[in-house]
Amino acid sequence: MRLLYQLNAAFTAIIIIIMSLTAFFVYSLLMDLLVQDELRQLEGRAEVLRNIANEQNPSERVAQLSQFIQDSNFPIVLFDRYGEEVLFSTLPAETAQKWVENYDGDLIEEEVWEGHQGESYVVYDLGFAPSRSGMILVIATPLDDLQVVQAIFAQRMTGVFFIGLMLAIIMGYFLTRKLVTPLTRLKQEVKKIEKRQFSQVQPVKSSGEIKEVEQSVRQMAHELERYITSQKQFFQNASHELKTPLMSIQGYAEGIRDGVFEKDAADKGLTVIVSETERLKKIVNEMILLAKLDSDEDVYHPQATNVIDVITQAKDRLVPLAKERDIELRLESDGAFHTFVDRERILQALINMIGNGIRHANHEVILLSYVEGDSLRILVTDDGDGIPEELLPQLFERFIKGKQGETGLGLAISRAIVQRSGGTIQAYNNKGQNGATFEMKLSKRMSSLRSDIIEEGNDSRKKERDDNGS
Repeated sequence: MRLLYQLNAAFTAIIIIIMSLTAFFVYSLLMDLLVQDELRQLEGRAEVLRNIANEQNPSERVAQLSQFIQDSNFPIVLFDRYGEEVLFSTLPAETAQKWVENYDGDLIEEEVWEGHQGESYVVYDLGFAPSRSGMILVIATPLDDLQVVQAIFAQRMTGVFFIGLMLAIIMGYFLTRKLVTPLTRLKQEVKKIEKRQFSQVQPVKSSGEIKEVEQSVRQMAHELERYITSQKQFFQNASHELKTPLMSIQGYAEGIRDGVFEKDAADKGLTVIVSETERLKKIVNEMILLAKLDSDEDVYHPQATNVIDVITQAKDRLVPLAKERDIELRLESDGAFHTFVDRERILQALINMIGNGIRHANHEVILLSYVEGDSLRILVTDDGDGIPEELLPQLFERFIKGKQGETGLGLAISRAIVQRSGGTIQAYNNKGQNGATFEMKLSKRMSSLRSDIIEEGNDSRKKERDDNGS
C-alpha cells in the first residue's frame, strides 16, 4: 500500500474516531442540558402559579388559575401527599395516582418521572403554604418533546459531521500529497544513484526534515561519485605503476633467458630485475598498508607518546638523505607533547613528509613544532620550487606525485595515519617566498593517555614487586 494512501487512511481514521467521540459526548450532554433548561422554565411557571395561589381575592384567583391552565399547554397535577388523593390533573388518572403513591418514596428527589405506560416527564414540584397542608403542585413536560429536539440536533450534527469529514479528507489528501510528492521525487533520484547516473541527480523542492534528507542524499551521491572516480583512478594508476617495473623485469628476464644479454649486460639486467622487484614490493606493501589503514583492521596500535621525540627520531633517520642531496636539515622545537598515538605510524608519516621536502628543496628544510593550546603543530618547510597549483587539490590522493616523486603513495599514507591519529594534514605554497610547507596538527587524547599511563604505572609497580619478591 502506497504511503499516500496509508497516510490518508490513518488521517481519516483519526478524524472519524475524534469526531465520533465528540458527537457521542455532545449527544449525551445535550439531553442533560435540555432537561436543565426545561426545569428552569418549569420553575418559572411554578412561580407564576404560586403568585396566583397567593392572590387574596378567591374569585379572582380561581379565574386567573383557570385562564393560566387553559393558555398553558403542559401537564399539571395537584394532589394531597398525606391523603394520597389527586385534587386536579391534566394527565391520565393512572399516571397521576402513580405519582401520588410513589412521591414520598421514590420521586421526591428525582427530576424525571415515569408514567403508568412507561412514558417519561421532566417535572418540577412545589408545595403550597402552609406546608402542613400537604398540597403538592407538579408541573411536567413530556420527555418525548425533548427527545425530538435531541433527534433534530443529532440529524443536523450528523450532516455537519459528514460534511466536515469530507472536507477534512479532501484537505488531508492535499496535505499528504504535498508531503509524499517530495518523497516520491526523492525515490526517483535515489534510483538514479543506484544506476550510477550521478550527473542526472536533481534537487527536490521540499522543506523540513525531507529537505535535510534530500541534501544528505545529494551529498551521498556526490561522495559516491567522487569515491568511484577515485577508485577508477586508483586502479588505473596502480596498474600503470605496477606495469612499468613488471615490463622491465619481464624484458630483462626474457633477454637473459634467450641469450640476448650476456656477461656484463646480463649482470646489469639482473641488477635491474632486483631493483625493480624491490620497487614493486614497496608499491605492493604501501598499497596493502593504505587499504588496512582505510579499513578497521588492527594495524594501528596507539600508546602514550612524546611526539617531539618522534620528530627528532624522524629527522635523525633522514640526515643521510639530506647530506646526499646537500640539503641542510634544521629542527626547531621545545618542550614535550604527550598524546595517545601509534608511535611507529606517526614516525612513518613524518619521514614521508620530511623526505618529500628534502627531495624538492634547493638548500634547506626546516622542521618547526610548537604547542598551541591542546594541539601540536608540525611544519615541514622547504625552499624549492613549490607545488604546482593544479596538483595541490589532489596532492594527498593515491599515485599522485610530482617530478621527483617515488611511488605516489607516501603522502596518501601520511594522511591516512594522521586521520587515524585524530589529526589533520595539509600542504600549501609559501607566500612571498619559494618552497612549500606541509603542516600536521595533532590533538591531545587525555582520557586514553591517562588510562595508558595508569596501566604503565601498574605494570611498573607489578614488575617492581616481582623483582623484590625474587
